[in-house]
Amino acid sequence: MNPVIVLVRPQLGENIGKAARAMLNFGLTEMRLVTPRDGWPNPSAGPAASGADVVLERAQVFESVADAVADCPHVYATTVRKRGVTKPVVNPAEAAAEIHAAPGRCAILFGAERSGLATEDVNLARTILTVPINPQFGSLNLAQAVILVAYEWSKAQGLVQPPRTELDVPAPQAELEGLIGHFERLLGDSGYYYPPERVGVTRLTLRNLLTKPGWTEQELRTMRGVLSALEGKKRSRS
Repeated sequence: MNPVIVLVRPQLGENIGKAARAMLNFGLTEMRLVTPRDGWPNPSAGPAASGADVVLERAQVFESVADAVADCPHVYATTVRKRGVTKPVVNPAEAAAEIHAAPGRCAILFGAERSGLATEDVNLARTILTVPINPQFGSLNLAQAVILVAYEWSKAQGLVQPPRTELDVPAPQAELEGLIGHFERLLGDSGYYYPPERVGVTRLTLRNLLTKPGWTEQELRTMRGVLSALEGKKRSRS
């Protein structure tokens, strides 16, 4: 079963909306709120959710963490290790593997934006979930924390990858040779190949440059059109 995301005493509606957006990106839809500071529903959450309305519409509000996780035999508290709290500690990838294998519902607790989870909240969990992070700057916002955990969980879900853009077929070599010849003719007429002893090296450099990208037929036609326009302008001036 999909894990439940529990936001404990969230402060800003915008942050709740951003957390909902993070959840839905990775297939999670069940959000539970424990005494949100500004009440619920919150008009600021919708715009921040950027279309993740289904998560906000289904969100449930609870008076305590214990109530919010009452039906979940597996509870994870996202926090740094707390003094005096002796519990297993896992990272998001390890937690995801456990959640996929666990029978029954799993809940993941996220604390308030400024203070995080209180020791009393962590005591209700069976496992501490900690994100490996720079010890000199451990400042994740609420949505960032949610998205890290949700992403790791989603890896085993087989979510569809965004479609790749189909590239056009590269042009035949003969057409590319035509472009190179067109370049060389115009450059030769303009006196570009100078001094004479450098002509071979310069032509080789130009060929290497023009054969790198894997031009499509449309791109070659465009470049030939550019050169023809420059060639025509040169003729009109002469």
